[in-house]
Amino acid sequence: MSDLSRRKDYGVFLPNAAGGWMISRTAPYPPASYDYNRQVARLAEHAGLDFVMAMAKWRGFGGETDHWGETLESMTMMAGLAEATERVKIWATVHCNMQNPAFAAKVFTTLQQISGGRAGMNIVNGSYADEFEQMGIWDATLDHEARYRMTAEWTEAVLRLWSEPTVTMQGEFFTLTDCESRPHPDPRPTIISAGRSDRGRAFQARYSDGAFLGAESLEAMRDLSRDVHDRAARQGRQVRTYSMLTVVQGETDAEAERLAERYGEGLDREALGNMRRSWGWDPQRALSWAQGAKGEEAFQTPFVTGDAGTIAERVLTILNTAELDGLMLIFPEYLEGLTAFGETVLPVLRAAEQAPVGAA
Repeated sequence: MSDLSRRKDYGVFLPNAAGGWMISRTAPYPPASYDYNRQVARLAEHAGLDFVMAMAKWRGFGGETDHWGETLESMTMMAGLAEATERVKIWATVHCNMQNPAFAAKVFTTLQQISGGRAGMNIVNGSYADEFEQMGIWDATLDHEARYRMTAEWTEAVLRLWSEPTVTMQGEFFTLTDCESRPHPDPRPTIISAGRSDRGRAFQARYSDGAFLGAESLEAMRDLSRDVHDRAARQGRQVRTYSMLTVVQGETDAEAERLAERYGEGLDREALGNMRRSWGWDPQRALSWAQGAKGEEAFQTPFVTGDAGTIAERVLTILNTAELDGLMLIFPEYLEGLTAFGETVLPVLRAAEQAPVGAA
């Protein structure tokens, strides 16, 4: 297991887009409202979770559910939640292909002051073409490698703006001329990024404090987690690794399984196909795949079902097998789901951290 710490980090992926993380007509449909997200953030803090994070999304995927058709802007919303909370870490998302590094440096310095040092910057480089074509800023000439060169250059610029009196740089993608960004944040905001490619993991090891990973199996996830930890260690750094997990909790295992099956029955295939098309799939291929997709595709992440004891057992299995430092949790219905998790599952997980190594 990771030698960074036995204590795991648990956070919540906030539903700042309508429908949350379920692409389904038969699942709960969280609203894209500040009031709802404020309730979720406060519940997460009250439960003892460690962070809340909001994505950045600029266009939805249509379908019967109008999935993510309504969204709240991440950085602005998280500034409000920084005032609405006291302890939980506040992680907002910024698109480096959309926001100039000088703008982002100033925004997150401000968020760091509002939050009293709890701010985090989730850096993404834009992979859904539809979002940016509508604004006229999608650069189809940039391949995967080029996007990561851009992201690294952008991050270097932000880090310099956070620490140097002025910055002058003439890069491949960004130009700064005697650029000032004061005051500097103290401490510097946490940097988070998601990725599973070799280039993505290299970026995480070099720049990130938290790395979100995805894989087809727990064993593959373990290999990715080890790789990020090892790469970071060779650079004298520490990076905590995370993955996402949707929790479907019931009074019994059978009840939770029935809920998950019901959510899958309402899979919005049109929205699912539009999502894949926006990733770059051929439209006909995306439509054909979505029409044949299984109901479990209504979940955008891996998921677990069960009563409190089963959920705790499965979460610990994921963390221990994949050698992760934490999880970002999703709930089909956040207010009830997060409350139940905080009251019945999280205490078991925290107790497991205190148990002697090797104890059953």
